[in-house]
Amino acid sequence: MCGRLSQYRGIHDFVAVLSIPDALINHVGDQPLAHYNAPPTTQLALLHLEDDGLHADLQRWSWRPHWATDRAAPINARVEKVAHGPFFRAIWPHRAICPIDNWFEWTDAGDGTRQPWLIRRRDRRPVLCAAIGQFPIGTAVPRDDDGFVIITADSAGGMVDIHDRRPVVLSPELALEWLDPATPKERAEQMVLLQGEDSDVFEWYRVDKALNNARNQGAELIAKIT
Repeated sequence: MCGRLSQYRGIHDFVAVLSIPDALINHVGDQPLAHYNAPPTTQLALLHLEDDGLHADLQRWSWRPHWATDRAAPINARVEKVAHGPFFRAIWPHRAICPIDNWFEWTDAGDGTRQPWLIRRRDRRPVLCAAIGQFPIGTAVPRDDDGFVIITADSAGGMVDIHDRRPVVLSPELALEWLDPATPKERAEQMVLLQGEDSDVFEWYRVDKALNNARNQGAELIAKIT
């Protein structure tokens, strides 16, 4: 988890759920993002809070420290280790939210293929995924190794039947606290360890196997099949 996701709404639709009164510093644009089947390394909209307000930037979905050239850049970070392990130490203080519409997981279809499942909030509101990353702060110039990872935790309830891991999804209130640079690192760790949304907030259903090809895009990929 999670290896593919959708981010197709416009950035203002994602930001509206946070109810932040200040103006958005928008480097993403006003058009729908239109990522129905986004694989790792896609440039996705990422939200982070600075002194001058909420920033929306396009950032690569993957990151690794400069010294870890012997491995592929991960896209996720396990919540059990992220705050204290050496791999993510440099970016643990740099908190962000990756707002998405849904994510995908796969099960064995029984015929040698994989069956994709879409997972989203039952209320259809944006899914606010806790993330950390390396991204420009203030007037800093973007770097080639900028990027972010989504924090994941064990699945629970019926979601375990689809996959044993899931993103740590925060309520809008907790997402604002997570984004606030003044929130102590100890409090941030408590939030992602203990206060992610419960599995009963979500629903999941099968979608067409055309989703298995990461080159395929379009709204038809998120339609429910029976």
